[in-house]
Amino acid sequence: MKRFALEKLKKWQERSDKKPLIIHGARQVGKTWLMKKFGKTQYKNVAYICFEKNERMENLFSGDMDTKRLLIGLEAETRQKIIPLKTLVIFDEIQECPNALTSLKYFNENVPEYDITAAGSLLGIFLHKGVSFPVGKVDFMDLHPISFCEFLEAMGEKKFCKMLDNLSFDLIKVFREKFLSYLRMYFYIGGMPEAVQSFVSNRDFLKVREIQKKILRSYENDFSKHIPKDQIQKVSQIWNSIPAQLAKENKKFVYSEVKKGARAKTFEYALEWLIRGGLIYRVARVTKPAIPLKSYEGESGAFKLFMVDIGLMAAQAEVDSRAILEGDRLFTEFKGALSEQFVCQELKTLEDIYLAYWANEAPAQAEVDFVLQFNCQVIPVEVKSVTNLRAKSLPIYHERFQPEVEIRTSQADFKITDNLCDVPLYALDKLKQIIDHFCKTKQILT
Repeated sequence: MKRFALEKLKKWQERSDKKPLIIHGARQVGKTWLMKKFGKTQYKNVAYICFEKNERMENLFSGDMDTKRLLIGLEAETRQKIIPLKTLVIFDEIQECPNALTSLKYFNENVPEYDITAAGSLLGIFLHKGVSFPVGKVDFMDLHPISFCEFLEAMGEKKFCKMLDNLSFDLIKVFREKFLSYLRMYFYIGGMPEAVQSFVSNRDFLKVREIQKKILRSYENDFSKHIPKDQIQKVSQIWNSIPAQLAKENKKFVYSEVKKGARAKTFEYALEWLIRGGLIYRVARVTKPAIPLKSYEGESGAFKLFMVDIGLMAAQAEVDSRAILEGDRLFTEFKGALSEQFVCQELKTLEDIYLAYWANEAPAQAEVDFVLQFNCQVIPVEVKSVTNLRAKSLPIYHERFQPEVEIRTSQADFKITDNLCDVPLYALDKLKQIIDHFCKTKQILT
C-alpha cells in the first residue's frame, strides 16, 4: 500500500539540518512497515534494531554514549555496514531501552551525518515518565491510520485520487455514487493497515471485523500491562464509553456517563493515558473562535473524545456489515457519530491545523462541530450526515462572528455560496487546498 507519509520522510531525508526522527502514532498504524519501506526504497541498506526483549542492545546502550562504540555494536547486531547518508538506521520499540532514546542526542551532536528513525508502541506515554529526553535534538512526525484517499489508492482507484488532487469537482460529481460507495466501505473498514490490506486481498468484511476485534483486544491487553492496577478499569471505562458518548445529541464527553457521580479528577490519569497513547483524540470546546484557538479552551473545560480509527469504532459499536448496503444508514448511525468521527480523523491527518469545536448556550443554544485554525484564520466546519443541509448552528455562528470562510461537509456536491463552501465528505483530505483556492479567488469552479 502507498502511504503519503513516505513523501514526508523523503523531505526529511533531503534536509541538510535533519535530526534523528521519532515517529509517533498508536499501536498498529504501520510505523514499523513505514520505516522499513522508506529504508528499502530510499537507501542502499537498512540497519534495523528492535529493542523488545533484546538483551544485547540493552547491554550496548547501558555503557557510555560514545557514538563510535555504539555504531560498531549496531553493525555487529544488524550485520550491516552503516554508511552516512546511505544507510537508514531504524530503532524500533525504542521505549524498551531508555538509554537508546537518550543516545539520539549524542548521535545528533557528534555524528549528524547518520540517518536515524525511531518509533515505539505507547511511546507518547513513555516520553512523559521523566526519562532523559533529547529535547531539541530530534525531529518528530505523527503517523495516523490510512486516510480515505490512501484507502482509494489501496483499492486501485488512483483515478479518483487524481480527481481529488486536481480538485476536479465536475468529474467528481459524475462519479459521486462511486465515491459514496467507497466511503461507506471506509466507514466500516477504517484505516488500520492490517484491516485495509485484508480487504484489498480478500474482499471479506467478516475477516476485517476479526482483525479489528484482534486490534481492540491488543489495546485492552496494553491496559493491563502498562497501567497501574488501580487505573485499568478507569481506562477501560473511558475507552468503552466513547461510541455511546458520540451517539448523544450533545456529543460533549460527560464523566457521569462513564460512571454515575464520577468527576474529572477521578478519570484524569486514565484520560491522559489514552490520549498520550494515541488511542483517542480530545477536541476541546472554545468559548471564542479567535487566534490562538488553544488559549480559549480552558474556560468551560468541555471536550469531545474520538477514537483513533473509525473502523475500530464501528467494531466497538458492533456496526453490522449489511449497513454498507443500506443507503445512508452508516452516515446517520448513532445520530451521525460515525460521520463526525470520520471528519475528525481526516482533519487530524492535515498538517498545520489546530482543531477544536465551538458551542454557545445563550442567547441561543448552538454548536459548530469543529473549528480549525489554519493560515491565520479560524474556520468553522459543520458536519451533516446526509444531503439535508438545513441547520441552525452555523447561521448563529455566522451572525455572531462573520467568518470569511465557512465549511459545511456532507454527502452533497461541491458548491460555493457567498462565504459558505460545501465540501463533500470524501474530499476532506484536500480541505487545505480547497481553502487556499477559495481564499485566493472566492471560487474554484467558473
